[in-house]
Amino acid sequence: MSFTLTSPVTGGAQTGFTSPTYTLVADTAPTNAGKQYAVSSLGGTQTGVDSSSTPSRPFTITLSRPPVLRGVPAVNQVTGLLGIVPRNAYKILVRKGVTSVTNQASQTAQAYVTIEVPAGSDSTDPANVRAMISLLIGSLNSISASIGDTSVTGVI
Repeated sequence: MSFTLTSPVTGGAQTGFTSPTYTLVADTAPTNAGKQYAVSSLGGTQTGVDSSSTPSRPFTITLSRPPVLRGVPAVNQVTGLLGIVPRNAYKILVRKGVTSVTNQASQTAQAYVTIEVPAGSDSTDPANVRAMISLLIGSLNSISASIGDTSVTGVI
């Protein structure tokens, strides 16, 4: 699997952070169809942020593919039409232990990205699959601070 992160990862811009970086160590993924990394240390200025220090305060990223990759179904011999095309879902999950109420147990916040690629388009239209990913990543990177601000203030 080519889902591999190079450590350290440079974080996206966030209000109150200066040059955030995240040093990763290999962790055990929940399934063999994925890779998982834990944040072992932080760089830059991220006051109040902690690394993946205990099971109750995780800071991990999991990258996974479908356990079984699906192909294009056969064309219906009677109608000549293609049936429902399955999708292969690739997922990225970030977990971070957070304090929701002072002096109470930590809770785990989660951020998901799911990329669904119709079976067959990986080989017949790879340029457009890549363009979709490029726009997604570029957009998330360009509005990183805005996403953080909205997640904290509720104002979109």
